Amino acid sequence: MTTPALIRSRGTLADLLSGRSNGIGLIRLCLAVGVVLSHSKPLGFGANDLGYYLTGRQTNVGTMAVYGFFVLSGLLITRSARRTGIIRYAWHRALRIFPGLWVCLLVTALVVAPLVTLREHGSTAGFFDNAWDRGGPLAYLRANWWTGVRQYGIHDLFVQTTPWGVKTHTSVFNGALWSLKYEMFCYVVVGVLAATAVLRNARRFVLFLTVALYLSILQDWVSSGRISGPASTASWAFDSPLVGSMSFHYIVYLGFLFAFGATLDLYRERVPINDALGIGSALALGLSLLVGGFFVIGLPAFAYLLVWLSVRMPRQLHWVGRKNDYSYGIYIYGFMFQQVMTSFGWSRWGYVPFAAMSVAVAFAAAFLSWKLVERPALRLKDWTPGFVARRSSQRVPAEQQTAVAEEPPATPPAQVGGQTQELPQQTATLVPRR
Repeated sequence: MTTPALIRSRGTLADLLSGRSNGIGLIRLCLAVGVVLSHSKPLGFGANDLGYYLTGRQTNVGTMAVYGFFVLSGLLITRSARRTGIIRYAWHRALRIFPGLWVCLLVTALVVAPLVTLREHGSTAGFFDNAWDRGGPLAYLRANWWTGVRQYGIHDLFVQTTPWGVKTHTSVFNGALWSLKYEMFCYVVVGVLAATAVLRNARRFVLFLTVALYLSILQDWVSSGRISGPASTASWAFDSPLVGSMSFHYIVYLGFLFAFGATLDLYRERVPINDALGIGSALALGLSLLVGGFFVIGLPAFAYLLVWLSVRMPRQLHWVGRKNDYSYGIYIYGFMFQQVMTSFGWSRWGYVPFAAMSVAVAFAAAFLSWKLVERPALRLKDWTPGFVARRSSQRVPAEQQTAVAEEPPATPPAQVGGQTQELPQQTATLVPRR
């Protein structure tokens, strides 16, 4: 590639990411697999997450994958909110998150947990005694139903049979669900901005919000007094209805990445897709991970790099995730089945075999989740209650209905997916400190 071609802009984000032909599906799939690979070390062997020491204790592969999810969600969810009404937007987001999550929780509490009880205790006697009390299986469902994980374990399962249980002295079935409440929080914020017409008429507000969150991260990094190492984290948190404790630290960090993606979409006609910027972002990200300054240099570089890759990825790979999106299922089922496998001692064969088995099992669970739960739920995205449809049709004069019927249909928007108490940096994609 010649130098002029390298530095020449290939167009704007509005030009090149306007349809469904892009690499976002493959990127999301890789991010989900990255979470499983990262968790394989602490869950299988009680070690730190993959890449923790390589990045100078700044982050790890799993945490970076979560960061990537929030960037892409900010981009896609903001686009969805601009194109639909607030009721339809909320309905789409609920269909993308809740059916898959609810079935996962039901499978965990009513199928997997009893089987684990049978194996660890030789009987399921007493499993459903006081099931609604803290630690019980039905309490697990009630506590986690609205994306906030307020109960991680069931009874004493996995405490003595898994490396993570031995290390933390707690029962944990699915620590990966921690990020969903922050994702839902961002959805609500975008919904409010859409309902108040900010996304249409005052997009500068989102830009200012993104800058303000970045300045908070910059101040956090400066106050830590370190070039590398974990960022200093704010201890302040608040209790939110239905989801429990929300960490100020993760509202800022994940909120910045989501807002960055939203800003890229809102200013899409001004965002250049440039190979030099893409390669420069990759270099900046790599240096920040190895040398330091990841949070102030690497995070924005990573965000642009993901968007650039989604556009510049070879067209032959654009089919991945277009019809079958397994990334969400891999994310929500991977952790649980890794815990089951380690309780069987399958990690004794080493990291590579255990990680490979973990990915394979997560793919299988994601396949079933998509085919049986997620895709059927998404088919309801255009459903309208009968009484609402009747009232809407009554408001439109007959001649106006005819005129509308004669107009060519608008191009449907691309289908978008939705898919983290404060976490220790070395296990940031697992569970919060207690």
